[in-house]
This record gives sequence, C-alpha cells and structure tokens, in this order.
Amino acid sequence: MNRSTIRFVIGLSVMLLIGLVSTQIYWVRNAYQLQESQINYDITKALKRVAQQILLANSDSTQLYDPIEQVTPNLFKVRIRETIQPYYLETLLANEFKKEEINLLFEYHLYDCFNDSVVFKKLVQLDQQNNKFESKTPEMNWDNDAHYFSVFFPNKKSKLLEQFDFWIISSVILLFIVLFFGYTIWIILKQRRLSEVKTDFINNMTHELKTPISTISLSAKVLLKPDIIDNPERLKNYASIINLENERLHQQVEKVLQIATLEKEKVDLVKEQINVHELIDQAVNTIQLIIKEKGGGVTSDLAAKNATINADRVHISNVLSNLLDNANKYTPGNPLITISTKNEKKGILISIEDNGIGIPKKALKIIFDKFYRVPKGDVHDVKGFGIGLHYVKVMIDYHKGKIEIKSELNQGTTINIYLPF
Repeated sequence: MNRSTIRFVIGLSVMLLIGLVSTQIYWVRNAYQLQESQINYDITKALKRVAQQILLANSDSTQLYDPIEQVTPNLFKVRIRETIQPYYLETLLANEFKKEEINLLFEYHLYDCFNDSVVFKKLVQLDQQNNKFESKTPEMNWDNDAHYFSVFFPNKKSKLLEQFDFWIISSVILLFIVLFFGYTIWIILKQRRLSEVKTDFINNMTHELKTPISTISLSAKVLLKPDIIDNPERLKNYASIINLENERLHQQVEKVLQIATLEKEKVDLVKEQINVHELIDQAVNTIQLIIKEKGGGVTSDLAAKNATINADRVHISNVLSNLLDNANKYTPGNPLITISTKNEKKGILISIEDNGIGIPKKALKIIFDKFYRVPKGDVHDVKGFGIGLHYVKVMIDYHKGKIEIKSELNQGTTINIYLPF
C-alpha cells in the first residue's frame, strides 16, 4: 500500500470517527435537554395546580396570571395572594409531585411580604434514600409586592444524569475506541516510517560496502598481473588504493558494530578517569588531513581548566570522531570547524561549530532518531547510515550528559555536549 493510499484511508477514518463522535455528542446533549425540558414542564404544571388549590382554599376563584417563575434550572418561585400554613403547602407539593412522578428531593421556602423575609423553609425527601442529603439553596431576590413560596430541587441534575447511564457508558466506550484508534494509527505510521528508514539503511549500507570491495577487487586483479612488478610507481599506486579502501571499509564496519552495540538492552561502559582534551586532540589529528584536502581547517580552543571526567574512553572517542566527521561531510566547500571546551559548575561543555549546510528546523526534533537522515530528494552526495547522531545521543545519555544542536539552513551547525565530572 503506497503512502497516498495510507493517507487517504487514515483521513477517511478520522473523518468518520469525528462524525461518529459529533453525532454521539449531539444526541446525548439533545436527549439531556429534552429530558430536562420535560421535567421542568411537569414541575411547572404541578406548581400551577398547587397555586390554584391555595386560591380555592382561600375562597378566591380568580386566576393568577403566570404565577410560576423559573429562577434557575433548579429553583422555581410561585406568587400567591395570601399567607399559607407551611405544612399545608408541603402536603400539596408532595401530592402534586407524586402525581407527576417527580421523585426529587426538594426544599420549599415561604416569603412574607409584610416582613420582607423568609419565614419558613424545610427540606422534604420524597425518596427516603436521600435522607442524608444536605441542601445548599442559592440566594434569591424576592419582590415585596406579594407573598411567595419557592421550591428548590438540589439533586435535580444528578437525578437526570442517573437516567443517562447508558449514554455515559457508551460515550466512555466510544472515547476509548477513538483513543485506541489514534494510538493504532500512530503505531502504523511509526512502523511504516521505521520500515522506510531501515530499507534506506540497508540499501545505503549495501552500496557503501560494495564500493570499497569492488575497488579492492579490481586493484588486486591488477596487482596479480605479471608485468606490474616492472612498474613500481603503478604498484605503489594500487597498493595505496587498496589501503585507503580497506580503511574506508573498516570505518563502515565499525559503524555497523556501533548499531549492534546500541541494540543491546544495556551498554556496558568501562569507565575510567580520562582527559577530554587528549581525546579531542586525537580526534582532530585523525580528521585533520581529510579536512585540509578540502581546503579547510580545524581550530581548537580548549579553555576548560578541568578536563578530567569519569567516562568510557572508547565511546567518548567515537562520539567526538562522529561529530567531527559530520561537520566535515556536511560542509560542501572549505570546512572551517571550531572545537572548544569550558567548565560548567559540575562538568565540562564541549562545543563543535561548523560552517556547513545546516539542518532544517523541522528535522531538529528527530535528528537523533535511529537511521534518520535529513531528506535531500534524489541527491545522495553525502554518504552515511543515519546512525552517527543516534549513537552520539545514546552514549551521552549513558554518561548522564546532555546534547543540544543549534542550526539554521546554510548557516552552519553548533553542537554542545555537556559531560559531568
């Protein structure tokens, strides 16, 4: 399956999931609002009948215009003409709520406009399971032009939610499905990317190993010819080619061995007291000739007064060699490399700066990933396996150090390594 097909399938799946989640949210929200509207209607209807019965009890046959006001989702205020006995009101409320099958905990208040105060309040529990419930009635502004009673339902919302157990459970299951789908897509993309970089690595490694082997084979065949002994200069030339290609092959095999080292669950470090400046001098001397052939140079500014750390000599040497080799390889013109040191509070800071092609910002986050190489289209002018920086990062981590890369395209790269004493 090619990349465009995978993107299409993933995009379509994401759109379907978004549609499914949106539909679920829409129906749950609508169902809750419908249920809330229904219970508000039932409460209002019951309260209207209570208000009418109070009028009839006071021998008042007139109708009150719109006596019910819903102050908050849980609080209702009812206007009446006369004062009323609390327990009579309680009986009326309980009876009318039972008729409408409203089995909610409620608290009622009696307001007297003559005193401009609440003269009575009580919490009523139609459902005996709520006998330990404590009500927190919100504050309300009363109009002192009439008598009122109010009814507050403290557990109305929780009772409504209890009726949505199925919807809540199904929504949670849907959420887990979406998260699992997202995680699966992430794994698929990660595995595909890993597969691609491994394929590139194998192809690249095959080419890198095949080239020196072919050169050595051709040079060896020339040396086997009888007349070669009569031309010492030509003999020396082909012997030099074999030696150089053998060294190149050795370096490639060394990089493959570095991969094998990183594949272990745990790298065994042989730590000892080493002088970082000595390792830097050795690494610089090794690569100096190659850089001079390109018309460049390496400048050392080893200012750290204490350059002794407890570390693995071989791996730290490999780290420095890898970074200097990268600085050289990724500078197409004349490489100008500066390597410097200075002491931090509890360690040493090594900086390697070059004037190379730089690294794109989006690649800086994944530059340490195994087998990753900055894509350059169909141009493969810089050879490598994409394991050098990954190896460097792993080794610095094993030494409990830190590594930081600062780079801009065509502006060079600076790599800072901190190693604790």
